[in-house]
Amino acid sequence: MSARALALPRVRRDRLALLVLLALLVLLVAACAGAPAVVPGGTPGASAAATASPHPPLRPAVPAADPASLLAWLLNPIFQALFILLVWFEQITGDIGIAIVVMTLIVRAALIPLFRRQIVSTKRMQLIQPELKELQKRYKGDRARFSQAQMELYKERGVNPASGCLPVLLQLPLLLIIYSVISQGLTNPDPTAMFHVFGVKVLDAQCVNGLGTAAYDPFRPCIDTTVGWLGNMDVSRPQVLFSLPLIGGFSILAFIAAVLQLVQSRMTMPPSDPAYQDQNSKMQRQLVLFLPLISILYGGFLPAGLFIYWIVTTVFGIVQQYLIVGWGSMFPLFGWSPGFARDHRPRFPVEAPTLGSPPRGDVKAGKTTQSRPAARTEADRAASAAATVRPRERGRQGRRGRKR
Repeated sequence: MSARALALPRVRRDRLALLVLLALLVLLVAACAGAPAVVPGGTPGASAAATASPHPPLRPAVPAADPASLLAWLLNPIFQALFILLVWFEQITGDIGIAIVVMTLIVRAALIPLFRRQIVSTKRMQLIQPELKELQKRYKGDRARFSQAQMELYKERGVNPASGCLPVLLQLPLLLIIYSVISQGLTNPDPTAMFHVFGVKVLDAQCVNGLGTAAYDPFRPCIDTTVGWLGNMDVSRPQVLFSLPLIGGFSILAFIAAVLQLVQSRMTMPPSDPAYQDQNSKMQRQLVLFLPLISILYGGFLPAGLFIYWIVTTVFGIVQQYLIVGWGSMFPLFGWSPGFARDHRPRFPVEAPTLGSPPRGDVKAGKTTQSRPAARTEADRAASAAATVRPRERGRQGRRGRKR
């Protein structure tokens, strides 16, 4: 069986995983966007258009039989905590834009250990790629033995590939909850029910629409969503610089978010090595560079506050990656490599994964072996990878393989 025939099923699995991820995204959007607001006296999940008032009070989600309402009820504590935190900072600073920035920094600071584990795991996986490629050559056509040898290599090097998946899975629901907080929480005229936790009022917000007075305006949000230092930008609505067909319009915030995500993606990508390039690796590199550009398409219909959150969290991630892996594969860029990027060593570098236990064949009966060094150079790793392949000599065959 050819290498191309072996690569096709993996490509199909990658596409299937992408489709499943997009389906999960649609489900979470429906849950976060539709369930937190419940009309008083109505059924959970009822739309605002079915009532006389276009702006019903915002209330916690209640569980229902449909999956979207059940998921919204499960995510409601996170929604409520982030909404209370955001409104509290807005009441202190008097600016919703600064409140979004501060809330984002607090959320990312709380997730530093989780994202650090992901960055370290990704870097260590890149360091053992030459050995994995040699194992693929050695066990070509035998996926069972290759999988067993791969697991043994991970165990020997102390690498856990699953540790880098959790932050990626966490980012999607967190992003959708922030979207719900901005698009529904900040635009609601009466969110006071969300400020109560187990019947206790934890925040006394002062609404700008006169809530609780005779001058109450049910068509005006409780929270002032304009940001003066961004040209009185309304963060609860999309901010389009000019109109475009199909996508609705071009947003400068969406463009900045896409550029920063592209920088972050290039920093995490492994260095391009023609000796270890296959069709699967090329497709993954193209996908990593293409996905950030999708953010530009969202600028025409997503609120501006969501892009402020995404810009801040991306900058935070870039700084964290710079301290751990340095510039990564950011340079050379179009053949240009600045002086500050040459021979740069990060502040908290990721060392090569060490041996956790002696690999198979190192310990024999009646013999002892010397321990390997903890840190190996690139030449040592290349030599070790080459040694895993047993050279084939022509003219020497076993009895079973000898032709008669």
